[in-house]
Amino acid sequence: MEIREALPTDFEQVWPIFYQVVNAGETYAYATETSREEAYKIWMEAPRKTFVCEEDGEILGTYYLKTNQPGPGAHVCNCGYMVAANARGRGLASAMCEHSQKTARELGYRAMQFNFVAVTNEGAVRLWKKLGFAEVGRLPGAFNHPSAGYVDALVMYKTLVD
Repeated sequence: MEIREALPTDFEQVWPIFYQVVNAGETYAYATETSREEAYKIWMEAPRKTFVCEEDGEILGTYYLKTNQPGPGAHVCNCGYMVAANARGRGLASAMCEHSQKTARELGYRAMQFNFVAVTNEGAVRLWKKLGFAEVGRLPGAFNHPSAGYVDALVMYKTLVD
C-alpha cells in the first residue's frame, strides 16, 4: 500500500469513492447530490494537497489537507478522509491520518482540527481518539443523519508540536 499525492487523473478512481461516501449522507456535510464537477473542486482543487492510498494500481482511499482558517488561524489544518467500502477495516484510515499528520508538520502546521464529526460515525470517533485527537466541542443536533435524525457533531483537535 502506498500513500502518494493525487494527480488530476486519479479522480477517475476517487470519484466512485467520493460518490459512495457522500451519497450515503452519513458522514460528510456535503449534499448527497454533489455532482462530479463539484466533487472535483471540493476534493482536488480547493485543498492545499490531496492524497490517494493505492494498492496494485487501485485507489482504495483518499484524503485532503487544507488550512482550516486563514490569517491568525492558518497554523491549524483540516483533513477529510474517505475509504472505499470494499477496503474498510484494513487500517487505511489510520495510515492516512498518520500520513496526514506527518505531512501537516512538514508544511508547518501546528495543529489539526476536524470540524464536524458526526457522533454516529463511531468508527471514526474511536479512531481519532486512539490517534490522540481530543473532543473539544460538541454541536448539539448539528448533523442531520439520514436514519438517526439530528445528531451531535464533534469538533476534534490535536496539537502537532511537542
